[in-house]
Amino acid sequence: MILISKEESRRLTVNGIKRYRQRMQILSLLYEHRSLSASDLSREVRISLPTTKTLLDELIALKAVETSGIGESRGGRKPALYSLVAEAFYIIAVDMGRYKAKTTIFNCHNEEVTPIRFIETNIDDPKLVDKLHKAANELVRETGIPEDKIVAVGVDMPGLIDSKEGINFTIKDPSLRNVKKRFGAKFQKAVYIDNDARMQAFGEFVFGKAQNTVNSVVLNWSWGLGVGMILNGQLYSGSRGFAGEFSHIRLEDEGELCICGKRGCIETMASAHKLLNLAISGVKNGTVSQLTRIFKNNPDEMQTEDVINAARGGDEFAISILNQVGSALGKGLSILIQLLNPELIVLSGPISQANQYIMTPIQQSLNQYCLENICSNVRLEISEIDEHSGLLGIAAMLFQKVFGDAMDELK
Repeated sequence: MILISKEESRRLTVNGIKRYRQRMQILSLLYEHRSLSASDLSREVRISLPTTKTLLDELIALKAVETSGIGESRGGRKPALYSLVAEAFYIIAVDMGRYKAKTTIFNCHNEEVTPIRFIETNIDDPKLVDKLHKAANELVRETGIPEDKIVAVGVDMPGLIDSKEGINFTIKDPSLRNVKKRFGAKFQKAVYIDNDARMQAFGEFVFGKAQNTVNSVVLNWSWGLGVGMILNGQLYSGSRGFAGEFSHIRLEDEGELCICGKRGCIETMASAHKLLNLAISGVKNGTVSQLTRIFKNNPDEMQTEDVINAARGGDEFAISILNQVGSALGKGLSILIQLLNPELIVLSGPISQANQYIMTPIQQSLNQYCLENICSNVRLEISEIDEHSGLLGIAAMLFQKVFGDAMDELK
């Protein structure tokens, strides 16, 4: 709950609840559109203009809304515009990968107000919540943000996640799976949990390459291959929130063993893990390459960007590895394209930074495995917000949840 305490919310009358929800609708609209006139808000909330102005005056008195300029005239006087006060509400956003997490704080203008803090952890780390709570508290202290201005915490992470219940079924220890409960107990804030690839897709949809699309796919190409989908203009989660497990589509009957316990998953053919295994194996076998010269004595220290940099330097071995994983990914993407018929596929994650060294083999693979009439209408692009897409996505989703508060959804 924002603007009122839980105790006050319990004493609300029917009219009080109605008025509270109207306030939340105004805040939600101002968050979405940045600034609107009183008449715009009146029309959208479907309440009278005098009531709208009274509610705006109340929100201004609460220092949640402010006048922010003058709008265009529609035949009479130019209307005053209203916006959210940037410092009125903050959220803590956490974006988790397989081996580390990053966190920052956003104000309600979608602006990062703290540096991004990186934390070595994973979804099975029993100290996960403690580590992230410590990092968030350090950011709060460093910036001097009042504690009561932080209204919620949002976390995206790998795994099969029921976002409504806040449970990550991929966490090995059953006692640690209720992530929402664990974070709520530690942070004493409203908490929202969702899948990392889905929130990266939402970040692209709101702020990135997938803006203004109706049907698009966003692929986070890293240690796994997570997919987020925008279908019919809406973020798609599936019946239980498990949609998008692209990594574990089986492409080879007798393929390599995957971390999921099955063989031949696309993750074993096209992930960063596969890329590095190929590179490390080549270095250990003495393959002629810049990588062998640099990492001969320490091949296990090689990173994805090292292979990409070698390819950019014309290294044939590095280029061949990127070609192999790119071709494998293209084969997998052909399945998605023929099932979903998207207008756009956005690639993000570390391997996507190889640009033409992966785009060319992907396109060649799509040409081989996709029907031409379907494939020719799909744009394939690389994310421009990449590393920030997850943080931006969870922040936008969380503010929508907070301002769309239905009295009990985020309690």
